[in-house]
Amino acid sequence: MAPPRKALIAVSSAHAALYPEGKETGLFITEALHPFNVFRNAGFKVDLISETGTYQPDWLSQQEEWLHDEDRKVWEDHRSQFRSKLDNLLTPSDVKPEDYGLFFASAGHASLIDYPTATGLQEIAGKIYANGGIVSAVCHGGAIFPGIIDPFTNKSIIHGKRVTGFTTQGEKEEGVLDTIKSWKRPTIESSAADAGAIYVSPPGPWDAFSITDGRIVTGANPASAQITAENADAAFASL
Repeated sequence: MAPPRKALIAVSSAHAALYPEGKETGLFITEALHPFNVFRNAGFKVDLISETGTYQPDWLSQQEEWLHDEDRKVWEDHRSQFRSKLDNLLTPSDVKPEDYGLFFASAGHASLIDYPTATGLQEIAGKIYANGGIVSAVCHGGAIFPGIIDPFTNKSIIHGKRVTGFTTQGEKEEGVLDTIKSWKRPTIESSAADAGAIYVSPPGPWDAFSITDGRIVTGANPASAQITAENADAAFASL
């Protein structure tokens, strides 16, 4: 029997200074909004969740070049389905993993901070995967993968899988690699390697790029959020 046509989008609970003048990272808005739209249009019921039930928007993701007119309207409308669910985030204790067939980890640099220790989210994703569902992540959302354990192998669900995510070169270009090191967190490339995955780099740090390997679907950066969600939907349809 196919898993339930219901998607759970994870959101980072963390925030920290990253940008000039102390501006902070948090949820990169479109990395949750674009998948939300894709899944709803594909007929999924969609819920939003974070480890603590809280979030903070990433400063950069609110700037005009990243949050275009239609997306901004949805973001600023607290009555929109996306924003109302974001304003009332679920926590791990609120959900039953067996109710969902697809888990999607949205991102923002803040994900590097909390996803590695977000045991509630990791457990939910692991159960969805063990039940035959799809587990997906975009950009820095892959920070959650090392802690999602396949109960049949006792290894990360990405062990031996081809995955992508935000490049270390991109961190260097943004000038934030030293800050990430100060958080004592690995880059996505490093964490993928540590989990036994095969990291595949996009053509360029900002090019839309996504990989599907079995029931694992990953995307490289904010520009990849929509195509990654579309690929996750396609992977779900093939179950």
